[in-house]
Amino acid sequence: MEPNSLQWVGSPCGLHGPYIFYKAFQFHLEGKPRILSLGDFFFVRCTPKDPICIAELQLLWEERTSRQLLSSSKLYFLPEDTPQGRNSDHGEDEVIAVSEKVIVKLEDLVKWVHSDFSKWRCGLQAGSVKTEALGRNGQKEALLKYRQSTLNSGLNFKDVLKEKADLGEDDEETNVIVLSYPQYCRYRSMLKRIQDKPSSILTDQFALALGGIAVVSKNPQILYCRDTFDHPTLIENESICDEFEERLTSHCSSK
Repeated sequence: MEPNSLQWVGSPCGLHGPYIFYKAFQFHLEGKPRILSLGDFFFVRCTPKDPICIAELQLLWEERTSRQLLSSSKLYFLPEDTPQGRNSDHGEDEVIAVSEKVIVKLEDLVKWVHSDFSKWRCGLQAGSVKTEALGRNGQKEALLKYRQSTLNSGLNFKDVLKEKADLGEDDEETNVIVLSYPQYCRYRSMLKRIQDKPSSILTDQFALALGGIAVVSKNPQILYCRDTFDHPTLIENESICDEFEERLTSHCSSK
């Protein structure tokens, strides 16, 4: 794979007219190969002047007639980076979602990806589950499978996870996760209930039974979202491809 090339990872997950849908793609970030898959959260900067925000990858597809590789993501901003600013109602771990999803060509999305998030100080610093505690009886694999099926409507990510493992990359590389407010509250409640207990009990079944989310990533930052806002300048961003969204929506609705 050439350093500046893009390629799909895993088998297609859907076909609709001229559109082929995929679960993941591979690109290079600072000379190193990286894979992003549906449901992943990652830091981006939409333009050099914009603040860093979080993107959630929600859809990947190829338009066969134009050979365009496309993505749809939800963006999350800190309250202080929105037009209304931060106020006393906002929680310290809260982000606000842009009301409209953003359609961007993959070649432009990878230019947005931001690797230096050292100045990002917000979010609950989650304690990760020790992988050795999950190593017995395939617990880690079961947890990853559960998370993938929950986040991505039951799609099979076995081929994508294998590709990530071959690169030495897996879900432990996730640096940030955005939950819904109810999920965040359940997670905080779960942490309180299991504090001071041995890490060996932090298995997928135990955490899920408490209504929480077991985290196998290396100390990710946990945030939550409960509100949306209209971004005043995203529409002016030349990378946004609303015309592809209109084509996709029009074709799907006509079937």
